[in-house]
Amino acid sequence: QVQLVESGGGLVQAGGSLRLSCVASARTFSTYMMGWFRQAPGREREFVAAVSWTAGVTPYYADSVKGRFTISRDNANTVNLQMNSLKSEDTAVYYCASGTPDGQSYYKQIAYDYWGQGTQVTVSS
Repeated sequence: QVQLVESGGGLVQAGGSLRLSCVASARTFSTYMMGWFRQAPGREREFVAAVSWTAGVTPYYADSVKGRFTISRDNANTVNLQMNSLKSEDTAVYYCASGTPDGQSYYKQIAYDYWGQGTQVTVSS
């Protein structure tokens, strides 16, 4: 069983930055794709970014965050989401997820097997 724990959420003004981190417990973590999703009040959960543990694979981003967010991995257990130029519409609960989606499924929630509890990000305008 993989356990994922997110941290780094909080309140920030528009234009500011936050860095989210996700730590996984399982030693098999290195074989998985890691993704970030978010859910704003009254809206469905949506894909934000994903990164493969396979060297050389370009990370994936939602169009709404391209150029502002950067997903990265520190080691075999930690993935980060650096969020810059934050906007009020980025306000949401952010979830870390782990799974083995193929190259065409990285943005689909159903492709991920394990989820963290989520961390709140609030951007004030």
